[in-house]
Amino acid sequence: MAREVDEHDTPAEVDATFRTIRRVAVGYFAVFLAAVTGVPALSLTLGWWSDGRLIGGMSPAFVMAAFGLYVFFFLIGLAAATLSTAVEARMLGGPAEPEDGTGRDGSP
Repeated sequence: MAREVDEHDTPAEVDATFRTIRRVAVGYFAVFLAAVTGVPALSLTLGWWSDGRLIGGMSPAFVMAAFGLYVFFFLIGLAAATLSTAVEARMLGGPAEPEDGTGRDGSP
């Protein structure tokens, strides 16, 4: 048999959650855009960023473009997904608190 749904999210709750997640997305996009435009900006402003040599003769700009940005993309994606999931879980769809004052899992 189908499980009955004992609660629904109101349109106001859904709208508030959407606005909050949109703010999170805009914030992370700003950080992403700053990092992506920062790498070429450093090449234009700092001579050692392009002319310096690290292990294997690679410049710091090359190392950042070849390896550092991928690590940054992974970390910012993970952080954004984790925060968005936490916001949605906290603001929407949890079972109602019992009236006897215990928590959701039955503990005081």
